Amino acid sequence: MSRCTLRRIFTVLIYAGVGLFLYPYLTGRLSSGILYLVVGIGIAVGAGILRCVCIEGDCAEREARASIESTMPPSGPHEASRP
Repeated sequence: MSRCTLRRIFTVLIYAGVGLFLYPYLTGRLSSGILYLVVGIGIAVGAGILRCVCIEGDCAEREARASIESTMPPSGPHEASRP
């Protein structure tokens, strides 16, 4: 699984945790929604920390750099040509 895929998964989990956290507020059941609040914020914070720890760098930056490098011709006569 690539880092970009993991980044997207963690982002979706963050939003799901925030949605779960906000569910009691939106439905008006604050007294019975303590479990939703605790679980939602736990998922959001946990996914956010995992996203920061597991993913290094920005995917868009890495993909842009790879596409630029693949289109560049060799810089010198001694450098091997790319297929």
